[in-house]
Amino acid sequence: MRTERGWSQHELAARTGISRTAISAIEGQRLTPSVTAALALAAAFGCRVEDLFGTATPTTSIPIWAWPASVDPCRFWEAEVRGRHLLYPSEAGQFGLGTHDGFIERGQLRLHRLYTPQQTLVMASCDPAAALLASEYARTTAFRLMVIPRASRQALQLLSDGLVHVAGIHLSKPAAKRGHRHLVHEQLGKGYALMHVARWDEGVAIGGGESVQSVRQLMKSPGRWIGREPGSGARQCLDELLDGKPAPKRMAKNHQGVVEAIRCGWADYGVCVRLVAEDARLKFLSVRQEAYDLVYRQHDELDDRLRALWTVLRSPRYRQLLSELPGYDISPLGEIELCDP
Repeated sequence: MRTERGWSQHELAARTGISRTAISAIEGQRLTPSVTAALALAAAFGCRVEDLFGTATPTTSIPIWAWPASVDPCRFWEAEVRGRHLLYPSEAGQFGLGTHDGFIERGQLRLHRLYTPQQTLVMASCDPAAALLASEYARTTAFRLMVIPRASRQALQLLSDGLVHVAGIHLSKPAAKRGHRHLVHEQLGKGYALMHVARWDEGVAIGGGESVQSVRQLMKSPGRWIGREPGSGARQCLDELLDGKPAPKRMAKNHQGVVEAIRCGWADYGVCVRLVAEDARLKFLSVRQEAYDLVYRQHDELDDRLRALWTVLRSPRYRQLLSELPGYDISPLGEIELCDP
């Protein structure tokens, strides 16, 4: 509308009382206008706010922390989830994140975002290939993918609490009759669906000084284990291997943490997916194949961010990239399954 009238950004700024910098940021979708700014722009153009910004009313919601920041000062990222403007404090192991959106020190927020909260999709997952998905998502869409590293059941809880859009889980063997459907319905209730992504190899990474050749031989070995937290697929696999024996006292937070503990000599064995074991040049004994799925609310199916994610997942380029990773079988990739009984 500005260019149709032959106005410069400076002229529009003068007509509305909004700074030229703010107008540039709004046009570049780096800034969501306040109600006051949206009304001023609509008045200048002689149109409705909806004609400029669609049917959604510009939000003036106050940002809230998804969970408390553990340090001060602290970097953070922003996203809009279920109508709430959420701030996510920085933490170890986050995937797919470039420049932070802001900085807080002694309660004072400083913003320098490249993406608006409405352009950010949030996924909780422990998938070591999540950075690959985030990279393709940013490269091919107008959005970004922020991946919060969480074990499967923790990811489902964040989805239930309305703090993420998508939860990645691997708690079911592909041969299981109902797969993840029963688990999701049991923990979250009605209204959720699955996007199948892959079947991957989970097993035991082994330190270089160990000579075991089979899982049976491994379980008779006196070597030291690194564990995983309850609620993770790796912990479920480890509990099956230990068959009632006490779990290790030392715990890793993710698959990468398992291989780092082994590489640094703190443990001899640990359960993880094949990808991270091979990347770390560790020996790997496969124990089982697991289904890796993404869980989302059916109500969010029309969210442009989620639809863009499905497009990336089903794209030939992403399928090719994922298929080249060790231990990933992508034959189920792109299939949708409802979780309601």
